[in-house]
Amino acid sequence: MKLNGKTVLVTGAAGFIGSHLLEQLLAGGANVRAFVRYNSRNHRGFIEQLPAADQKEIEIMMGDLRDPDAVRQAVKGTDIVFHLGALIAIPYSYLNPTEVVETNVLGTLNVARAVLDFGVSRMIHTSTSEVYGTARYVPMDEQHPLQGQSPYSASKISADKVIESFYCSYDLPVITVRPFNAYGPRQSMRAVIPTIITQALFRSKIELGNLSATRDFTYVEDTARAFICAATAEKGLGQVFNAGSGFEISIGDLAKKILQIVGREIPVCVANERLRPKKSEVDRLFSDSRKAARWLGWKPTVSLEEGLERTIDWIRQNQGIYRPDEYVR
Repeated sequence: MKLNGKTVLVTGAAGFIGSHLLEQLLAGGANVRAFVRYNSRNHRGFIEQLPAADQKEIEIMMGDLRDPDAVRQAVKGTDIVFHLGALIAIPYSYLNPTEVVETNVLGTLNVARAVLDFGVSRMIHTSTSEVYGTARYVPMDEQHPLQGQSPYSASKISADKVIESFYCSYDLPVITVRPFNAYGPRQSMRAVIPTIITQALFRSKIELGNLSATRDFTYVEDTARAFICAATAEKGLGQVFNAGSGFEISIGDLAKKILQIVGREIPVCVANERLRPKKSEVDRLFSDSRKAARWLGWKPTVSLEEGLERTIDWIRQNQGIYRPDEYVR
């Protein structure tokens, strides 16, 4: 399937990964529609960070994933739907699990039903490596057990199973992409890498949660490209595909690496408010993404060092949008 001339919808388009996906879709010649959660300021999130020429090419539709009528209006007339919309912050899910479940589960149900009703040729559904919980074996392939260790991960497991059921019951033309920890320019401080970078650049110490936990970080342009590969692949309907780097690093070692790149020596400390509840902590994530390479032709291309350097440069140039002294949930 080619993207050139296709009308595509991206839910969650105002978000971090979504905004990078928009850029790649526009570059591929797609007619792009963005579904953005309504707000009274008419703020379009990270879409406003895109070049002005790109912004003019995007059709913006505002609404809420929990509203089936709004979702149907957005899906109608599209050829491909990329469903990235979700509430994603794990600490926020501890505080407001109902909103997270309603958005992530019912929102996904609304998108899937609209895709079926309007005969959309393909849907790309977004999962997350958090559905795996702490690794029971590594590297973690798509057969790894699912473990709901936070309300957020439980909501995403539920959304994934809704999609699985719709594929089995109604032949929903869907592929699920399961990104591991994406990072890069525009990411908010609810994620660990911009949290470390902003503190490394502008504070006298770095405060984090669990320093021994490991993560598999993937540069956001590679992550967005995984969605493109899933949309254009000739096979893979009904399948789940990991999209990770195949490399793990502890949060403590990550902080040291970032400090080396920025050229500073400051202490790295544990702040208790940043720790997850003990049974909720995901201690290890380390992907096996060979299935995506075989089926979709996708492999990451940006090394951690290069990706961190790009991200640090971007944050230096856009430091005004960050608050390094604040813990963002």
